[in-house]
Amino acid sequence: QVQVVESGGGLVQPGGSLRLSCAASGSIFSINAMGWYRQTPGKQRELVATIRSDGFTNYKDSAKGRFTISRDNAKNTVSLQMNSLKPEDSAVYYCAVDDNFGGTIRRYWGQGTQVTVSS
Repeated sequence: QVQVVESGGGLVQPGGSLRLSCAASGSIFSINAMGWYRQTPGKQRELVATIRSDGFTNYKDSAKGRFTISRDNAKNTVSLQMNSLKPEDSAVYYCAVDDNFGGTIRRYWGQGTQVTVSS
């Protein structure tokens, strides 16, 4: 089993910044992609940003130019630096870790961390 723990959420004013961090631990085989997703009440969880083990990144269009995802493969950690935050960025942010177990990808989720952008 893989444990995923996020940290770094909170309340920030519009235009401000936050940094989310996530650490994976436990019976890790080989982590492929790590990423951040977010969800608001009544809506489906959506991709914010992902990063592969080779460093290839993918961002939600509205996050491009404002958010930066990074990872430390040796430590099995991933971070999301969020700048120029807007009220519409408010959501519960979840970290996802895709572990390659003998060719089968298993996705593990963190418990989520609340981000609120408000004046």
